[in-house]
Amino acid sequence: QVQLVESGGGLVQAGGSLRLSCAASGQTIGYYAMGWFRQAPGKERTFVAGISASGGSTYYADSVKGRFTISRDNGKKTISLQMNSLKPDDTAVYYCAANSRARWSIVGVTTSTYNDWGQGTQVTVSS
Repeated sequence: QVQLVESGGGLVQAGGSLRLSCAASGQTIGYYAMGWFRQAPGKERTFVAGISASGGSTYYADSVKGRFTISRDNGKKTISLQMNSLKPDDTAVYYCAANSRARWSIVGVTTSTYNDWGQGTQVTVSS
């Protein structure tokens, strides 16, 4: 199992940028696909971006393509989400997730793919 802690959320104006980080502990993350999800009030938790264990493959929700970039540093046991050109619709709690049940798995886009979750970090984009 992997323990995850997100940081970097906050309040930003539309068009601005934020960088979220997720620090892992408990075991190495270098074997596992990881992802970022978000949940707005009254809505389901949805996929934002995912990255393969090696970092060689990345995937994005259509709504964030070209604006968000996911990356990872397995040596430092961290993944990051660089968010640019933020919009009010990006307002949500952002969660980091890991699929520690399977090594070298494909990157999933559903919440059921991931078994380890952080506590979330709030991102608020004002118009």
